[in-house]
Amino acid sequence: MIELVGVGVRFGEVIALHPTNITFRRGEFAVLLGASGAGKSTLLRCLNYLNTPTSGHVIVEGVGDLADPRALHEHRRGTGTVFQQHQLIGRLSALRNVLMGRLGYHSTLRTLFPLSEDDHVIALESLDRVGLLQKARNRVDQLSGGEQQRVGIARAIAQRPRIVLADEPVASLDPATSIKVLSLLKDVCQETKIPAVVSLHQLELARQFADRIVVIAHGRVVYDGASAAISDENLAAIYVQTAPIPRDSCGEPALTFETVTTH
Repeated sequence: MIELVGVGVRFGEVIALHPTNITFRRGEFAVLLGASGAGKSTLLRCLNYLNTPTSGHVIVEGVGDLADPRALHEHRRGTGTVFQQHQLIGRLSALRNVLMGRLGYHSTLRTLFPLSEDDHVIALESLDRVGLLQKARNRVDQLSGGEQQRVGIARAIAQRPRIVLADEPVASLDPATSIKVLSLLKDVCQETKIPAVVSLHQLELARQFADRIVVIAHGRVVYDGASAAISDENLAAIYVQTAPIPRDSCGEPALTFETVTTH
């Protein structure tokens, strides 16, 4: 469980996240939903202090307040992170990239030497879990965008994490590949009973995969609950409009976040 108590973030005079109280629980696949610049990535990055809060506290069950450097180190070692731009080293193999997920379990001096057989087994098992065992020796820059993101997921689960954070993990992928990657991520989290917090800007993907949706607009949480219960008012807060929300033939909102302008 991760609890945010009055957590806010400012960048100079700009308020990226207003003081927020929210708890992420064990066993859930939670999606932070909002337009670009809404504050969802800022909130997500507060969960492992990639963005340091300017107010409030982030408290992790069994670890403590992340303002304590020792607690933060322990929490980061147990946090698997998946990024939008993969953050892989292209000239290295998929296996060597995944092995980087094991570095937090070793001292700085130990990481200068080849990692253990046990670490290699964990990395290979992680690649197998995402369906890329046969490409373990391939250079990452020879893989497709979807395969690279799967390597990123394998690296995250090789950490044997207590939680997975994914920041816009499918933003650069086509719709079909996005569905495959999110399906894989959710399946892995369910099989290993790892909770996940994922930021997205696509409403349809959030509804398809989320156990819980947290809608963020202008740095504030405007909805927190089941996807089926999101109202037109919640959506209007995201889309920043006053006209009625257009619907498709199935009654679903016929809008996408790509056309939104926020202030």
